[in-house]
Amino acid sequence: MKAFDFKPRLYTALKNYSKDLFMADLMAGIIVGIVALPLAIAFGIASGVSPEKGIITAIIAGFVISLLGGSKVQIGGPTGAFIVIIYGIIQQYGESGLIVATLMAGVLLVLLGVFKLGAVVKFIPYPVIVGFTSGIAVTIFTTQIADVLGLTETVTGIDGTEIVAPLKTPGDFLGKWVCYAAHIDSVNWWNTLVSIVSIVIIALTPRLSKKIPGSLVAIVLVTVAVWLMKMYGGIEGIDTIGDRFSIKAELPDAVVPALDWEAVRSLFPVAVTIAVLGAIESLLSATVADGVIGDKHDSNTELIAQGAANIITPLFGGIPATGAIARTMANINNGGRTPVAGIIHAAVLLLILLLLMPLARFIPMGCLAGVLVVVSYNMSGWRTFRALMRNPKSDVTVLIITFLLTVIFDLTVAIEVGLLIACVLFMRRVMETTEISVIKDEIDPNAELDIKTHEEHLVIPNGVEVYEINGPYFFGIATKFEEMMAQLGDRPKVRVIRMRKVPFIDSTGIHNLENLCLMSQKEGITIVLSGVNEKVHRVLEKANFYALLGEENICPNINVALERAEILVGERA
Repeated sequence: MKAFDFKPRLYTALKNYSKDLFMADLMAGIIVGIVALPLAIAFGIASGVSPEKGIITAIIAGFVISLLGGSKVQIGGPTGAFIVIIYGIIQQYGESGLIVATLMAGVLLVLLGVFKLGAVVKFIPYPVIVGFTSGIAVTIFTTQIADVLGLTETVTGIDGTEIVAPLKTPGDFLGKWVCYAAHIDSVNWWNTLVSIVSIVIIALTPRLSKKIPGSLVAIVLVTVAVWLMKMYGGIEGIDTIGDRFSIKAELPDAVVPALDWEAVRSLFPVAVTIAVLGAIESLLSATVADGVIGDKHDSNTELIAQGAANIITPLFGGIPATGAIARTMANINNGGRTPVAGIIHAAVLLLILLLLMPLARFIPMGCLAGVLVVVSYNMSGWRTFRALMRNPKSDVTVLIITFLLTVIFDLTVAIEVGLLIACVLFMRRVMETTEISVIKDEIDPNAELDIKTHEEHLVIPNGVEVYEINGPYFFGIATKFEEMMAQLGDRPKVRVIRMRKVPFIDSTGIHNLENLCLMSQKEGITIVLSGVNEKVHRVLEKANFYALLGEENICPNINVALERAEILVGERA
């Protein structure tokens, strides 16, 4: 792994480790473990798996990411961003499909790190990130409406009798709201009250204590209150985790799935989405953490750790994981400064799973729905969304399209189309910055940087045209040059093309330039290049372009180019 520059921060942190650092990491790890508990349970259930699988993910992925990661304080585990993707995979391919998709995503993340592509992920346009993040938040909120309102439906049981069951909704956004509207008469006001009280407690807790997570306070208080209401108040109809799930307080055995090529092929686009989303979230979280603690994470090592976590975790029934910004900040705010805090957080969750998990069956579903409503609100970033709406129209277009595609269709489509539109708009901007001008009379040397200083203007000989390209010569503007010459319609004896301000040229640009030379030769026009920089020169040389043009027609500056043009005109006189 030395060739990949793989440097987990744990091993460098332990070189100068001290008792004081350990005590700080211990307290931070315990607190973050407690913070992560309700979120892990909520994310697991919302994703369509059992609650303990959310905790298993937080334990295994949290341990691996802290053990191998490139950040000192990153806390890994399940996050809200994956809920929509996971739910969709399970609906279509089942949990076995989820395992395969997560494994593939893990491999892709490792490859991103191995090939040192961590920095590339950071170049994903900000409007795309905000668009799909806000879209995910709206989708998460939508999925929780059934539990917030306690909606039910009448279904036929195995014995043929009709029973009232929790409402099952379609997978798509619009279908969910249609379903909610059709069953609005089944609202359970006790469930709604539980959700509202949970949201209020979460919102008010930071005013009393910023160290105690509001979600944990809400779950403890509301769970106790609901238990007392059921035991002594005769209140029925408030769904709890135990009413829907059987909870196993143990770590499952590792299971290697049977790989079906057809499933692998079908799930690959989803795996790419998981990998891209995981990479973005983890590196954004690590970057935010760097700014707080004054450190610099290793993005490639972090991606390898994220990949390893997503390869190992699904073997034990876990779901996709990544760096979690909220838990990472909780770690920092409570004194965590090395990856040891993340390992302790995983150990705390393991103890809770083994010793206290049976108590989780008393947690009301409405309370968890309230937790996720708050998560979706915090995730929505509506202030950032509103601020971006004042940006250039191209950014607003990318933002809105990515948001709507995430909400109406799915995240895979949103990321693909959002990136495609962002790339097209970027190329359009580059095209607009590349200018092509024609000079027929004289050149002012006082404005030139690549020629000798002269007091007199440089006169362009008769029969010579000078074209100046200012900007990259790539496929987006390659035909622009041909169009300009076609509009002019004249036939000079020599065309001088100034390329001093061309930073790079791609294969399409080379192809168009070759066609230009061939067409000009047929018309009896000689092409002379001027001021080609070293980088572009090497590209043209490798493409064997100079064999077509001749070395004598490649000039270092405009002085030499005009002298050469004058000689060529004289030869044809």
